[in-house]
Amino acid sequence: MINILDKDTIDKIAAGEVVERPASIVKELLENSIDAGSSSVTVEIKNGGIDLIRITDNGCGIASSEVKKAFLRHATSKIVSDKDLISIKSLGFRGEALSSIAAVSKCEMITKTRDELTGVRYYIEGGNEVEYEEIGAPDGTSIIIRDIFYNTPARRKFLKTASTEGAHISELVEKLAMSNTEIAFKFISNGQIKLQTNGSGNLKDIVYQLYGKEISKALCNVDYEKNGIKIRGVVARPEVTRSSRNLENIFVNGRYIKDNIISKAVEDGFGDRLMQHQYPFCALNFDLNGVDVNVHPRKMEVRFSDRNFVYDNTKEAVEEIFTTQSAVREVPVGKTSNEKKVFVNTPEPFENKRRDMSEIPEKVSQYKYEDVTKDTLHSTGSDDEIKWRVPKENMYNPKDDMSFIRDENTKRVYSDINDLSNKSIKEVNIGNIDNVNLNGIKPSQLSFFERESKKYMKVIGQVFDTYWIVQFENEMYIIDQHAAHEKVMYERLLKESKANKLSSQMINPPIIVTLTDLEQNVLNEHMDEFRGIGFDIEEFGGKEYKINAIPNIFPSIPKAELFNEMLSDSTNYDVISPSELILAKVASMSCKAAIKGNMRISLFEANELFDELLSLDNPYNCPHGRPTVIKMTKQEIEKKFKRIV
Repeated sequence: MINILDKDTIDKIAAGEVVERPASIVKELLENSIDAGSSSVTVEIKNGGIDLIRITDNGCGIASSEVKKAFLRHATSKIVSDKDLISIKSLGFRGEALSSIAAVSKCEMITKTRDELTGVRYYIEGGNEVEYEEIGAPDGTSIIIRDIFYNTPARRKFLKTASTEGAHISELVEKLAMSNTEIAFKFISNGQIKLQTNGSGNLKDIVYQLYGKEISKALCNVDYEKNGIKIRGVVARPEVTRSSRNLENIFVNGRYIKDNIISKAVEDGFGDRLMQHQYPFCALNFDLNGVDVNVHPRKMEVRFSDRNFVYDNTKEAVEEIFTTQSAVREVPVGKTSNEKKVFVNTPEPFENKRRDMSEIPEKVSQYKYEDVTKDTLHSTGSDDEIKWRVPKENMYNPKDDMSFIRDENTKRVYSDINDLSNKSIKEVNIGNIDNVNLNGIKPSQLSFFERESKKYMKVIGQVFDTYWIVQFENEMYIIDQHAAHEKVMYERLLKESKANKLSSQMINPPIIVTLTDLEQNVLNEHMDEFRGIGFDIEEFGGKEYKINAIPNIFPSIPKAELFNEMLSDSTNYDVISPSELILAKVASMSCKAAIKGNMRISLFEANELFDELLSLDNPYNCPHGRPTVIKMTKQEIEKKFKRIV
């Protein structure tokens, strides 16, 4: 039987698309306040917005004759027909917000226009009118939402903790404050003022308040206008990065969005100034036509009529920063402390030959020397330029790292064999080898991984500065040094964590970091887990936290970067549990700290690595699933050379 749903059911279903959580309500109401021409907006919440949301503005208000009409579905003053959708300048336009919010809460509106002598108070519960009266009120609108989802308990039980819901609201207010710098915002949570801007129009002041000194002092202005597009805002210099796009704030016609095209263009604009897998800070507002905002239920995505046009101009706007402004890192002069003394961290036994752009080349010879400028050492904070005299033959070649970045996840030991094509040797199509096991060693093949088998192994050598060839009985094993070292570090950390034996490295002086409300919430909720892996963190007032110690298992990773890596992306804990999130970050850190491909290590270090790998309970794959070892038997090799058939 096909049933026609009643109005209440229809409204509640429609509300499910608009109202997901308290932050959804705040977003819709704040956008209405901005569209109303407000110069001052106050947001107040209690218990993460679950019990109370109050939004007060000094905008144009709603005429008393239209208050009830505003709560009807698809009632809006912002568009007339579908032709208006492609040129929308307002943030709201669907006319669904008030109707959807009132359907799942107890909603009270007090509003007054400048032309009327009195205001109106309108009260609705669950979409049903309860009270309507004229009262004295200031110009503008105040909306009070109580007991969200009180009439849909199934929806209410899916809400997160009050602190989590409150953090999402805080993040939303922060984004809107950055995109509307001329509006004075005040955000109050449980009676405490969390954010207050003065509406001066100075974006840098807001960035300083939200993100702290580290980011604000690294800002470069963006002021680009060409071909009908305007891009205004700020971008931080390359030393301020994170391992996710959490610091990328993109606004199109005043609307906060997430857009891969713009993000990619910003990152490409940095070029090789940006480290691989690192993302910059930006707060950019785009003013352009040809934008369709009616493509996402929460209006978080837009569609551009010309994507290439947006990409090209965004990239050019960022590139101009590095030609018209100084993107050189600022170094304080005259400030000295023990933290400024340059030293090289003592490496782990098989890490001491690690080569990257921030370490001293490993060999010294009596041949030709060149002056090599090391911009940054693994030190406790020295930014001084230091020159090292190192052999020319051992100088760092950035092309090696670029090759590694391109090929790490796909190349095999056989990939470059085609350079033999001009020789008299018969060409072999390695891609057709059927019997080579490229999926890692199976648990049934344990003989090679038994520790006592080490004495029967014969290390043949290293190829491509990445893979080690080892002979064991009638089998040849090829070991990926990066995957093997990554696995060793990961398993070591897990073992120590389970035994509560993780040690910490004290920091003197401590590191002070500034966190967003969302980051504070994640850290405070899971502080015990952070401390369990070696961090010593305490509140330092306001949005600042003091880091006294970090895990000592990653000595080569800069201290502040280690913490930021562990915390970055942690806002997405709706998907995985906190413990899984920590383990994922540990895997990422292990990958970053492990010796890389295209890095030559000594035979002694390789043997140390093999010893630790053989001691693991599960040595077959790295934390990301790549095999640590592949195998070919003598028989398989002889078949390929037609020695046997």
